[in-house]
Amino acid sequence: MPIATINPATGETVRTFEAHPREEVLRRIAQAADAAATLRSTSFAQRATWMNAAADVLESEISDVARMLTLEMGKPLSQAVAEANKCVHGMRFYARNAEKFLASEPLDDPGAVHASQAWTVWQPLGVVLAVMPWNFPLWQVMRFAAPALMAGNAGLLKHASNVPQAALYLDTLFEKGGFPSGSFRTLLISSKDIEPVITDDRVRAVTLTGSEPAGRSVAAIAGQHLKRTVLELGGSDPFIVMPTADLDAASTTAVRARVQNNGQSCVAAKRFIVHDDIYDEFVRQFVAKMDKLVVGDPMDDGTDVGPLATEAGRHDLGELVDDAVAKGAEVLVGGSVPPGPGWYYPPTVLAGLTDDMRIVSEEAFGPVASVYRVADRAEAARVANQTTFGLSSAVWSGDAEEQEWFVHNLDAGMVFLNGMTESFPELPFGGVKNSGYGRELTYAGIREFCNLKTVWKG
Repeated sequence: MPIATINPATGETVRTFEAHPREEVLRRIAQAADAAATLRSTSFAQRATWMNAAADVLESEISDVARMLTLEMGKPLSQAVAEANKCVHGMRFYARNAEKFLASEPLDDPGAVHASQAWTVWQPLGVVLAVMPWNFPLWQVMRFAAPALMAGNAGLLKHASNVPQAALYLDTLFEKGGFPSGSFRTLLISSKDIEPVITDDRVRAVTLTGSEPAGRSVAAIAGQHLKRTVLELGGSDPFIVMPTADLDAASTTAVRARVQNNGQSCVAAKRFIVHDDIYDEFVRQFVAKMDKLVVGDPMDDGTDVGPLATEAGRHDLGELVDDAVAKGAEVLVGGSVPPGPGWYYPPTVLAGLTDDMRIVSEEAFGPVASVYRVADRAEAARVANQTTFGLSSAVWSGDAEEQEWFVHNLDAGMVFLNGMTESFPELPFGGVKNSGYGRELTYAGIREFCNLKTVWKG
């Protein structure tokens, strides 16, 4: 894939970029290593001042930044504004909380380890490489960058090739806030050029958000060199609706949970698992609300769903739907590529799914929902857990005991009760099974890129 901005609403190539040659990549790694050495000796207060200043820069430029995000990957402009604002919040959150999250912890009874004192300290690892996707071009990066920098690390970014302008914006943002030159550097390289960066001795950890194959590849390379990794991979998140749920609220939220970011989110609800007693009514409401969504130019205020980010992504999504239909699935709404330019795909709902259909086990990255009818909560959990993924989940129920039962019985890194999955700086984010390992955000995310050092004093 070329490194280029291609407007997904039109298919037009807006701007192309030359990949960084090996010499430039090495120069940028060296800059990051030098910056990491400097950052290690700075105080939390100083780093917080710089981080808050960088947040102020981003906040002042949100209008232009949001339009850039929409142009590059097609999300509705209002959602692009929300993403940029979320980054500002995340930056300020870590500026405010990093010192607390990484505070030294004394052992209450040092005599138990034959010491006069014993304690632990958190220290930065050095240079952290991030391999990031295009679906949230700023937020996916910021939830690594803000904690990593506040911990005293430097960052390197290999961004997706279809969002180079977002990548280059991030290349300068932190320096504008006052961070030492090289504290955060973007590498304009292709996927095939990642391995030499991972294996470089100056790079001490890698975080990746992306596909399962990409995660396996990066983890294998990093593992051979004994480098820490954090992986946030795919998801096929269940959205379970039980008879005690508020169906109007559940169906309304279900629509937003499925089509947020044009349906291109690892934690978007994808499989809607509905109890038999309320299945017909929920599906009726859900389909009607999906059918009312406005698909169109993502720059227009009235647009609910824009184009998919890439032509290949639309092709892959269409193949999943076509496979299901060929094997007997029922299309309740949508299901076919519209005529005209751009990489649009309509909001789609499929029913009558069987295990031989690819969409049952594979991630549908676009506005396509699968609905399942189940007899009880045990069957709901079985269907929810049957995929290899385990990122997040949502359960709609008015029964507190039932809610608790699902919390303990769903194979997922997150469970949202009577709501939809969202990421917050205040809460840990991550999955289990083939959805990856490690955690982002809050105290867990900043500690992933630190060495927990034990200190014993006789």
